Amino acid sequence: MTPRVVVGLGPVDPELVVPVLGPSVRFVPDPTPEDFAIAEGAIVRAAVDVDRTLLDRMPALRVLARTGVGVDRIDLGAAAERGIPVTITPGSNARAVAEGAFTMLASLIKRMGESHAHVVGGRWGIAAAPTPGDLFGATLAVIGYGRIGRIVAGFAAAFGMEVLVHDPFVQAETHENVSLDDAVRRADAITLHLPGDGGELVTPDLLAAARPGLVLVNCARASLVRTETLARALADGTLGGVGLDVFDTEPVTAAAIDTHPLVGHPGVMFSPHTTGLSERALVETMRLAAESVRAVLHGRAPAAVAPAAPPHRHTPPHRHTPPHRHTPPHRHTPPHRHTPPPQTPASEPQTGEHT
Repeated sequence: MTPRVVVGLGPVDPELVVPVLGPSVRFVPDPTPEDFAIAEGAIVRAAVDVDRTLLDRMPALRVLARTGVGVDRIDLGAAAERGIPVTITPGSNARAVAEGAFTMLASLIKRMGESHAHVVGGRWGIAAAPTPGDLFGATLAVIGYGRIGRIVAGFAAAFGMEVLVHDPFVQAETHENVSLDDAVRRADAITLHLPGDGGELVTPDLLAAARPGLVLVNCARASLVRTETLARALADGTLGGVGLDVFDTEPVTAAAIDTHPLVGHPGVMFSPHTTGLSERALVETMRLAAESVRAVLHGRAPAAVAPAAPPHRHTPPHRHTPPHRHTPPHRHTPPHRHTPPPQTPASEPQTGEHT
């Protein structure tokens, strides 16, 4: 029997998927036009665009398996027209992303990067060193209370942080549910865990209500907040720290970094969209994607399929959700908040996914 062909769209390690796909499948990590023409399955990495043109090149395709859950780069309508299910791997890297986001958040609050630069720059002494903030007693707003947001909230609570949750579709049972405006107004730090299909979420008007020195971490989608908004908020002290694992254009080239508006600010931390790519998470993600392909090719339903169109997860910035469910009996004095030194944003705008 002629083996069925499954192709990799983006870097897919054969050692992780071939044992799962089984002996009746020939996996092609670097497909040619001839491979595309007969491919019945495709495992798609986050950074790959799948449009009508690409689908037209794969007339035998029966399943698209996305590694991860973000499908904003896949033409779901075109896939649906062809009867091709787009499978996803929810939860496979949720803990890895949550660990990365919280580690970045804690590093920014504790000013670890600035302290490192202080020492390697030949400086010493408490008087001149950056003053670390505190996790215990600080207020963290978790924007998006899905798998990742829930794990981050658990981490924060374990460190003694007060946790606020904003998610118009999910109510937290153990934390206070608030509107987006209230979350930003009350928080010492915010972390974003929403899909990007709803467009810009964190706007200048929204940040105007924030307390000075707010720390913001985005390990979700770059479209949730504009780079220029972050640059201005860092410059005027609204933001005291920014952590990004997602960018407008990826990969970020050396030339783009040279002109990036946030580069050079001591309170900025980048990672190359890798928070969800821990060793354990990558193995699990590839296994689930390959299992989905195998299920479809054997006439079974896959474990998880993306909806026909991405759901709209968040409300516009100034639309309030219902009042929060309870008022804490006592709210302590906020922890130490540092005010960043004046910073002039670069004039050039930025020109610019996990698995």
